[in-house]
Amino acid sequence: MPRFGLRLTFAAVVALCAGALFAVLALLVEAAFPPVWELDRTAAYGLHAVATANPELTRWMLTWTDVFGPWPWRLAVIAAAACLAWRGASRPALWAIFTITAGGVLGLLLKIVIGRIRPELPDPVSTAPGEAFPSGHSLTATLGAGVLVLLLLPRLRGAGKALAWGIAAFLAVSVAATRVALGVHWVSDAVGGVLLGMLVVAATTAAFEGWRRDMGREPAEPLVEGVEPEVARRA
Repeated sequence: MPRFGLRLTFAAVVALCAGALFAVLALLVEAAFPPVWELDRTAAYGLHAVATANPELTRWMLTWTDVFGPWPWRLAVIAAAACLAWRGASRPALWAIFTITAGGVLGLLLKIVIGRIRPELPDPVSTAPGEAFPSGHSLTATLGAGVLVLLLLPRLRGAGKALAWGIAAFLAVSVAATRVALGVHWVSDAVGGVLLGMLVVAATTAAFEGWRRDMGREPAEPLVEGVEPEVARRA
């Protein structure tokens, strides 16, 4: 039992750290803190110059941000959850749907509350509706990648687990980067989206592990074993 407590505490610490960083960033954005604003402005204009000077790169970024945009991630999680439910693993399926949905709703509410304006650049290479902070693409990519890895981990072995996390991190960060480079978000929007995604995934994972314990399941290490290791044993 102490070992389980340490595992659950680690998940809670990840959530608390991501939450604290996100809260600080949100406050700095809301207050238009000069260093953050200067970083955002410098990056926006610098990357916009690169995008306008390199149309092929811009087309590639537009494709990337669409392929790994919010709806592809949502559909991927829904498909994974449906597959799990069909195989009788309804609990991780519910966790996956709840995580991607709760994260999306929270992100939308924060956009409305903070009401930050998107970059307004000359000759924009892309446009997007709605408020800026946090970036919905960055948030959903982090949520989707995190959920899918945690569902997949029970079937992976050895280096495959680290590789899965590496790919997830790359996808989340690369999507966030394209949003800034395309001029539809500030750097702090993209960072905020990733941090909020990490917070939601870590928090729901910790809650799910507590649920497993209450149901009499053997404690697991989610970052290594996934949210429900029993799934692999039932395959």
